[in-house]
Amino acid sequence: MNQATIPATSPAAATAASAGSPASSPPGGKENPALTALQAALSAEHAAVYGYGVVGGRIAEDRRAQARQAHDAHRARRDALRRAVRRMGGTPEPAAAAYSLPYPVPDGAAAVRLAAELEERVAAVYADLVRAGEGGLRREAAAALREAAVRAARWRGTGVPFPGLAERAAPAGPESL
Repeated sequence: MNQATIPATSPAAATAASAGSPASSPPGGKENPALTALQAALSAEHAAVYGYGVVGGRIAEDRRAQARQAHDAHRARRDALRRAVRRMGGTPEPAAAAYSLPYPVPDGAAAVRLAAELEERVAAVYADLVRAGEGGLRREAAAALREAAVRAARWRGTGVPFPGLAERAAPAGPESL
């Protein structure tokens, strides 16, 4: 079975892994960082759509509408990213048949944690796309980052200082002074 892992880190690692693949490089073999970041965002959206399928099956009734709205938002972003990849001359990465969840989701509380984590992971991917993109692509990536951060804060009940930037979200320690 084609099973992928839901991306756990900033797509810089995913970018390195997919660099040079036919989907991330235009004809002629020259790497396009924006296209590579688009593909990483598309992969993250595929995973989020899958993850929200799990969330929707476990979430309590009072939050089901919130999960449905998030699922619909990720489907819309996924479809927009497919079109953007094609406009840049790439072939959109297909969704995996299944994704490994970061932990078991046996109940509503775990579903809420998963929803927050999905949003945090998507935000990290969009932060990389903001860095790699220009113009309209950068604006769309920033909007998607903002939306994911807001959804994560709603699920979690609190926000983080720099959503999508794991290196900025960590508390300052003596070594960072």
